[in-house]
Amino acid sequence: MSEIIRRDPRREWIARNRLHPDNAAVLAALGVNRGGGAVSEWMGPSGVVRKDPRAIGFIGPNGVKRIDRSGLQQGGQATATTTAARDSRRTVTIDQPAFLVAVVPDLTGGRLSGHDKDLLGLARRVADADGEQPGAVVAILFGEYKGEGGGELKERALGEAGIDRVVHLDDEFYAGFAPEARLAALSAVEREMTPRFWLLPDSPLGGADLGRRLALRLGERAATGVWQVEADNEASLGWRCTARGAAGSLDIQRPLPRVALALAECAEPVDETRHVAEHLTLAASIPTTLSRIEDLGQVAVDPAGVALAEAEFILSGGNGVKQWDAFHHAAKVLGATEGASRVAVDDGFMARDRQVGATGTWVTARVYMAVGISGAIQHLQGIQRCDKVVAINLDPGCDIIKRADLAVIGDSTQILAALVAMVEQQRGGQRDAA
Repeated sequence: MSEIIRRDPRREWIARNRLHPDNAAVLAALGVNRGGGAVSEWMGPSGVVRKDPRAIGFIGPNGVKRIDRSGLQQGGQATATTTAARDSRRTVTIDQPAFLVAVVPDLTGGRLSGHDKDLLGLARRVADADGEQPGAVVAILFGEYKGEGGGELKERALGEAGIDRVVHLDDEFYAGFAPEARLAALSAVEREMTPRFWLLPDSPLGGADLGRRLALRLGERAATGVWQVEADNEASLGWRCTARGAAGSLDIQRPLPRVALALAECAEPVDETRHVAEHLTLAASIPTTLSRIEDLGQVAVDPAGVALAEAEFILSGGNGVKQWDAFHHAAKVLGATEGASRVAVDDGFMARDRQVGATGTWVTARVYMAVGISGAIQHLQGIQRCDKVVAINLDPGCDIIKRADLAVIGDSTQILAALVAMVEQQRGGQRDAA
């Protein structure tokens, strides 16, 4: 019998296609399943070790750990695996923490963003470094983030994000752009709790400005652009950080100071534990400061003029959209920025700058609604950092359905028409009541 190694090209193709239903089984046959998760390495037909660059925890060529947000590591089984992982989380209660790590999330729209969850993952890593004397993560949330009923936060998963203590400052003068009032509140927290570290997101949504103000108030030389933190016994606080410098072209290492502004993907979000998120109140009253800044409110912006990379709500159409006039009307009524798949752009229904995907624009919307889009791999790559994905499609087995947090199976024209009618009816009722 010949000793020539026979190749199965179909099996190799399935191993490369992580969206194929048999991808996990083929990878398991080719390599060793590590830790019950997806196979990250396997031996190829020519003897060369193949690596999956999208595996969770994979170290890229430049030394950066890759973090997957697409939920596609297990192909079609991702949703079931994620649900099971959430149900099996162990509850952690830290009654007497050795120290505190204060986190001030942006909490855009009243909910934790992906950047906020990465920051909390970093705080959790610092707090849990010493298993015998763990620290606690305290989150400072300001008053503009309230729900419509009872002044509750819109974000319900504070404990699942790794928060042990919550300080909710719900006075109305913290709403809007009020850095001086917020700085006074953070100074009160500093006097009463004395956190070992202050972590804020290095983002243009408020965290970058507030973090620099706080560092100046505390007399600290803040670390900005932090993307990696490592333990260092020689550092004064026991940690060393790596930050981006020179417009992102240079990495700077220094001991981690008390105030740090971290970038997105600085750490992996908490996904194995559930914390108590106990609410605290400050014993001393916060002095009212006379602000030199007057917030005139948000400026109304036409969603059609918002760039895709900056949009928070995107209504994207694909080959399944048959009535584009109805699609444009729905985007206008919903107040969404329009996007499109490559097929819709190539067919001339949408402009090239509206294309979403790896060959178009990578988007980070809080809500991404895909209408009539099957979900090619390039499109899924472009929307992997979106918080919530809603899919409307006739095919229940298409790839966009596997990625979606909410899927609606049916004719897109009828579903959009019903959604528009419902929104217009609700708005009409509110105007009548007013």
